[in-house]
Amino acid sequence: MRFWLSIMAVPELDQMIALAQHAESCGFHGVTYADHLIMPASIKTPYPYTESGEIFWPMDAPWPDPWITLTLLGAETRELRLATNIYLAALRDPFTVARAVATASAYTSGRVICGVSAGWLKEEYDAAGVDFKSRGRRLDEILAICRRLWVGETVSHDGEFFRFDAVLLRPLPPGPVPIWVGGKSAPALRRAAANDGWLGLPATVDDTIAIVQHLQALRTEMGLPASGFSPVISLIEPLLESSEERLAGHGINDMVVIPWMPTPWEMESYVAEGSDISQLSVKKDAISRFADRVIHRRH
Repeated sequence: MRFWLSIMAVPELDQMIALAQHAESCGFHGVTYADHLIMPASIKTPYPYTESGEIFWPMDAPWPDPWITLTLLGAETRELRLATNIYLAALRDPFTVARAVATASAYTSGRVICGVSAGWLKEEYDAAGVDFKSRGRRLDEILAICRRLWVGETVSHDGEFFRFDAVLLRPLPPGPVPIWVGGKSAPALRRAAANDGWLGLPATVDDTIAIVQHLQALRTEMGLPASGFSPVISLIEPLLESSEERLAGHGINDMVVIPWMPTPWEMESYVAEGSDISQLSVKKDAISRFADRVIHRRH
């Protein structure tokens, strides 16, 4: 199993580099960073992934640009992979998306992965002046344009949302940029199956395996191979060695964790009771404990 450290909603921006470097030294495969273009001061849309509909991060959490953030972390690490989980590409135009991702990839020797989702927060789309109901189709069109721009084609396009003639993107990413898709709705799963990976939502091992089997069935229907597809999961139960073997048997080899942050789904704590998780030392200790208990237990 390859482990990814999620550093979403960390208010202490001055700790980002140290967290990424410590994660790399502890054996993490990559880091992921989330995205909101703008956070509405008043939210009526229920958060779809908790029973209460409440978000689990502080409303005043900062949301710096994810591609600038990942580029910074890439410059301060050696091999750590860098993924958005997730990037709200549909809130932007295809040129903004393509250039941001390509630039981050160029500066980090091709270590970036573009993780996207259509998103859930209607008020954010309203603020940006982008239609919420058509966001999925808009996202699909943006991704199709980006794939062509990233390989250096001269691109002309006449679609539902964007129309342009003969454009080129520079710089180009040094290699293919994988596109991973988050979400569990039927359209989101079809979008994930059509691309390079799925960013899973917190679930049990059994439910996760069932979803991945469905994704592979969709890929078969689309004439796509099982290989080259990366399910990236998040669990609501501890990862046992027996569970890890089951997951690997279904091609599931990547998992996202936040060792220091209590979430509605956490089943195991890596932070001592009463610790102040705003402190860098507490976060680093949690990363180390996770690495000792989970990453390195097989050695």
